[in-house]
Amino acid sequence: MRSFLGVGVLGRYLIQQNLYLMAICLSVGTSIYLLSDVFDRLDDFIKAGLGAETILFYFFVKVPLIVSQLMPAIFLLAMVLQMGVLTRSKEMLALRAGGVSFAWFVRFFFIYALVWSAGQLVFSQFLGAFGEYEANRIWKEDVRNKQLDELTIENLWFRDGPFIVLAKEAFPGKSRATGITVYEFATDSQELIRILTAKKALIDDNGWGLLDVHELDTRTFVSVTRLSQFLSVRQNLKAYAAVELKADTAQLPLFELSKAIDKLEESGSNVEILRTVWHGKWSYAFSVAVMALMALALVTFSENVYANIGFSLILIFVQYGVHVVGATAGEQGVLPPFLAAWMGNFIMAGLASLRLVWVTVPGFQATLRAWGAGLRLVRA
Repeated sequence: MRSFLGVGVLGRYLIQQNLYLMAICLSVGTSIYLLSDVFDRLDDFIKAGLGAETILFYFFVKVPLIVSQLMPAIFLLAMVLQMGVLTRSKEMLALRAGGVSFAWFVRFFFIYALVWSAGQLVFSQFLGAFGEYEANRIWKEDVRNKQLDELTIENLWFRDGPFIVLAKEAFPGKSRATGITVYEFATDSQELIRILTAKKALIDDNGWGLLDVHELDTRTFVSVTRLSQFLSVRQNLKAYAAVELKADTAQLPLFELSKAIDKLEESGSNVEILRTVWHGKWSYAFSVAVMALMALALVTFSENVYANIGFSLILIFVQYGVHVVGATAGEQGVLPPFLAAWMGNFIMAGLASLRLVWVTVPGFQATLRAWGAGLRLVRA
């Protein structure tokens, strides 16, 4: 068969068929998602007095986000439909009779899904992230009136050089904070040398200006009260504002999230949640490849396309549930961020691969049966 970019006639036929089915599934899924969102939020837009142009722009920019969220599930459904169509039309039987093994389909669709995974990652981190940012900006500024000036971060703490700073409330947009406690350590021995408390702090690029300051020297236990005092703390809260304004760290693009992690880690903040989110972006994109393995494994159990669609929906929720459990474990520090983010992919891909190896590798079943018989003999 002639090939184009390494893809033969059969490969191009399968790709065209898959793209057609994905377009149908994606159109239906996106339409349902948008309709539910319209019914859920239209009243809020009307109460806020927004014009039709703003409302339409909100839902328009949200489409890339919806597509990036639905893509793994859409890919699974499209593949299940495609394999069902090939089976019902006897094309699969003809191909198998012509020497095309099921292992060939596994290799082809897995490589094809890896390409889609890379595209999903790029799409979600550019158009998807932009759409999510714009949609949240409209929702907060125009509907909820939550602008930067109104942003409040509670119980903020970080480390900067010899200082550990705690603020009961911080206002990044106003460059100030309240309820300040500062612990200063000696740079050579890390010994606590003084504790500063202040009612307020005014923040700029040069440092923090404390107002109504009470200082306790822990070496002499002498306390001093001042109207103001300047500290060379260079943390200007921009990294925290970037995270808080987007409501959820998962909304930050990869590169921006990496920078936020570095800044927060330098300040001594706990970044386990952010690292789990960072790895989660990669794992979610490459869950498309996992969905390909799951679809291929599913059709080895049954050729009934309707039953397979139902089972595929169940598998989507199972995979998502395992992904959420892993992410929660990573955020709580129970699992390392990488393992927590990829746990769902590893489990589902492992189970699907085991089934595919069972079906496609000659002698694998006999080998397992032989091992099982050997174990029974040893126990006996």
